Amino acid sequence: MITIAIAEDHQALIDGIISYLKYEDDIEIIGQANNGEELLRLVRLKQPKVVLCDIRMPKLDGIEATKCILKEFPNTKIVAFTMFDQDDAVQQMLAAGAHGYILKNSSLDVVLEAIRTVYDNKTYYDKKIHIPDGENNSTKSILSAREREILQLIGNGHTSHQIADELFIGKSTVDTHRKNMIRKLGLSGAGELLRYAVEKKYEF
Repeated sequence: MITIAIAEDHQALIDGIISYLKYEDDIEIIGQANNGEELLRLVRLKQPKVVLCDIRMPKLDGIEATKCILKEFPNTKIVAFTMFDQDDAVQQMLAAGAHGYILKNSSLDVVLEAIRTVYDNKTYYDKKIHIPDGENNSTKSILSAREREILQLIGNGHTSHQIADELFIGKSTVDTHRKNMIRKLGLSGAGELLRYAVEKKYEF
């Protein structure tokens, strides 16, 4: 079962999504929030597998909320759900760790497809937006501070176990960061990530 939390400050839009998704046998809406602080409380309480997250929300925006959620629950999948299709908004959400990015004027079929895609550990981006190419953007603008730290350690030859010990985090968290970096940088796998890390380790 794909458990879903929705964060959106327009209740009518939430109601429309819930009405559409409630007929899907593999999806369960377990909570909704109208601002970023409510979303954090909801995620901590119910730990949904996928979060639909607006970017511009009261009290705490979607970018900061995404960072906070993934710091505590790195396996949660987050899909940005927004009206903003500007490159800087896309970049900021990707850097925060979002796994998908869809526009509010897209069909509800797109919302459903995005949820199932990110749940399957893939990325999903609305066809209407431009996704920044990792080769044309600096590593600093794409990766989070923690990811850059891990990338540098990878470049220095550290294993996931060694990185986990040095940063006082779990190996599974390191592995999740590795997967996120591969996705964000448009790389094909662990070997390509290692090569990239060796090439970029002096840029931080």
